[in-house]
Amino acid sequence: MTARWLWRLRQLSRRIWVRATLFSLAAVATALVAALLSPYIPSDLPAQIGADAVDNILGIIAASMLTVTTFSLTTMVGAYSAATSNVTPRATTLMMEDATTQNMLATFIGSFLFSLVGIIALSAGIYGESGRVVLFGVTLAVILGVVVTLLRWIDHLSRLGRVTETTRRVEAAALTALRERHREPAMGGAPLRDPDRDIPKEARAVYATEIGYVQHVDVAGLADVAKVAGGRGAEGSAGRIFVRAVPGDFLDPTRPIACFAGIEGEDVEAGIRACFTIGDVRAFDQDPRFGISVLAEIASRALSPATNDLGTAIDIVGRTVRVLAALAEPREGEREIEHPNILVPPLDLADVFDDLFIPIARDGATLMEIGVRLQKALLTLSRLDAPGFAEEARRHAAEALQRFEAGLTLDVDKRRVREAASWLGRGE
Repeated sequence: MTARWLWRLRQLSRRIWVRATLFSLAAVATALVAALLSPYIPSDLPAQIGADAVDNILGIIAASMLTVTTFSLTTMVGAYSAATSNVTPRATTLMMEDATTQNMLATFIGSFLFSLVGIIALSAGIYGESGRVVLFGVTLAVILGVVVTLLRWIDHLSRLGRVTETTRRVEAAALTALRERHREPAMGGAPLRDPDRDIPKEARAVYATEIGYVQHVDVAGLADVAKVAGGRGAEGSAGRIFVRAVPGDFLDPTRPIACFAGIEGEDVEAGIRACFTIGDVRAFDQDPRFGISVLAEIASRALSPATNDLGTAIDIVGRTVRVLAALAEPREGEREIEHPNILVPPLDLADVFDDLFIPIARDGATLMEIGVRLQKALLTLSRLDAPGFAEEARRHAAEALQRFEAGLTLDVDKRRVREAASWLGRGE
């Protein structure tokens, strides 16, 4: 799994100001490097290509890019507000981390600063006639990049903030996290099946000092703590750490985040705490249940009387099948456990099914179309070659049927849902 510093770096790279800063620094460096290249330019070239026009061109870029950047920011805020109102506030995080949007804004801001630095340098007489040629060539390249970016931005704006586009992003985030967990069920450690039985009684508990959600667990860091503090050579012979809180769990100072045995040292507890990142909100990367819960939340909002968007709820049911199908994908052979002395609870399939189907069945219990579509989705999942899928699908099909029997008023609608549920019972 991802080390904590690498995860922090990835989170930082998703901030919009990071890309804007990098693009801006590159633009400033490009504008100033023209002065260094001026001695290598023939003296008669500026007159031949009309390099004197670079002043006007830079002025146009500076004025237009500032306007475009302001307009783009306004559009982004409007799209985030629309997603919050029409989809769910939890999805706006993915929109704010959109690489395309960040690249667009970074390009606009970088172009503005490039032109601004170029104008200042020209006014100060830094370039000279030969330097103008280099600046003129770079300015043409910047204009070409801005034109391409604007065309991509226009296409991107047509989808930004739309319900379908936002749900697609949530599905992609949930699918990525679920595939990663499917590839490494214990996040690189050994599976902790039964904490009550597998954790020895002499193990010492480590408690959180913060209140919030677990966003990331650095399993490799825990292995280092166990190896160094254990001090008995190879990693396999070192002490053991039992993870009690996985990404998505809500912690408080009364709940242990881990237990350890066979480890001595005054800084063990501090080292273990440092491997857990706790924040005020959940994160998508290591928490597949969060992405799944957000999908169910979108469906619940679509089924509310205020929204009344049946099509979106049906679309979400279809997306849930694609997401859960990741757990049925074949693994690339048996993977060797990277950190056998770190025991981590695997993902509970029952919790995953509960996160998805209970809210949809509860909030759509008065709509026959949702009942039929839900039964068909569960039928598809029961046919997938994955441990526990058939049992969980049958359990939720029976629970959903009870909800729709109570929620529907017409016998004909109840009969249709019963017929759809009977397909799962017959294995059709």
